[in-house]
Amino acid sequence: MSESPTRVAIVTGAARGIGAAIAQRLSRDGLAVAVLDLEEAAAKGTVEAITAAGGRALAVGADVADPEQVTAAVAAVTEGLGAPTVLINNAGITRDNLLFKMSEADWDSVIGVHLRGAFLMTRAVQKHMVDAGWGRIVNLSSTSALGNRGQLNYSTAKAGLQGFTKTAAIELGKFGVTANCIAPGFIASDMTRATAARMGKTWEEYVAASSGVIPVGRVGEVDDIAHTVSFFVSEGAGFVSGQIIYVAGGPKA
Repeated sequence: MSESPTRVAIVTGAARGIGAAIAQRLSRDGLAVAVLDLEEAAAKGTVEAITAAGGRALAVGADVADPEQVTAAVAAVTEGLGAPTVLINNAGITRDNLLFKMSEADWDSVIGVHLRGAFLMTRAVQKHMVDAGWGRIVNLSSTSALGNRGQLNYSTAKAGLQGFTKTAAIELGKFGVTANCIAPGFIASDMTRATAARMGKTWEEYVAASSGVIPVGRVGEVDDIAHTVSFFVSEGAGFVSGQIIYVAGGPKA
């Protein structure tokens, strides 16, 4: 019996943080991984970590909100690693402000990366999934989808990704493609460290205050999210689709 070909995954926003952890976990699971970020150079650290551990990876630079760059990126992945049948829509930015102070540019940029980006990437990759009769799409939402002061743009985008996930699951299911969504709670990352600094708190103070209201009594780590992605991408999760799972240390929705 011939060995099945290595599956190829694209992880967006994978230069650091949650995206980098997901890329490395999928590599350990046996996938070849395209590490996509805004700048190709930024993605090289994650690629080096994967290749040093014996995996196959490719750094790709692209603005996920730009259709021409998305098309070029998916073509580069297909040429360099093979046809991608796993897509992790993780790329995201924050431009936090209260409603009355939020600019149109801050609204558009956040919606653009999260929602337009997920749409363009999924549209570009789904053809390879349909052709293969197998695919996995995982979108990264957030507990902010339930509402979070100062994040009108971000919470709207993250809530939108949940509806996006459910409709993609309905449309693509007959082709052997699943679409699921992870909504992280507080995860220790560069983004949450920046939030602590903006609030004028030390990291230790911020973590202590946050973990105090989380039922499991700790903040999340990037590997908590990577582990959940690994499940959704696995062969065994083929009957799980259109789901939103809150990885937040306790019930959220």
